[in-house]
Amino acid sequence: MALVLTSNSFKEGATLANDHVLSASFGFGTDGGNKSPHLAWSGAPAGTKSFAVSCLDPDAPTGSGFWHWMVVNIPATTTELKLDAGNLKAGLLPKGAVSARTDLGQTGYIGPAPPPGHGPHRYIFTVFAVKEEALPVNADASSAVCGFYLHFNTLEKATLTGMYQR
Repeated sequence: MALVLTSNSFKEGATLANDHVLSASFGFGTDGGNKSPHLAWSGAPAGTKSFAVSCLDPDAPTGSGFWHWMVVNIPATTTELKLDAGNLKAGLLPKGAVSARTDLGQTGYIGPAPPPGHGPHRYIFTVFAVKEEALPVNADASSAVCGFYLHFNTLEKATLTGMYQR
């Protein structure tokens, strides 16, 4: 059985609801709820010792995309992240999970806020089945550094893509 990622918040290729869009407090001209979507996975391969979850916008006009969320060292017994788990104040991440820095330089989930008129952006949520219990990173690590470690320690991954434009 292959690793599969699903969500109660959105379906593959659907537009992300305003609840998941960046809030006005960030100053990017959006007024969403900034809640990370619910994510659930099944079919982890043998040897999985932890999971990681990320959200990347490859369409951001940066030359390298934009990391919206990175959580590593999720215990292997975990099979879902609840709605708003990316809000670190909510305390919904499993014990031991580490939320790394996004491309805004802070930890936690950062909702979509693409430039107006730039067209549709893809928000690729990925779950990684990891062969190590813990990657050697902390909350000060960038999502790119976490991605480097994931490149060498991923057994399998699955994606779910949401869309957003303004």
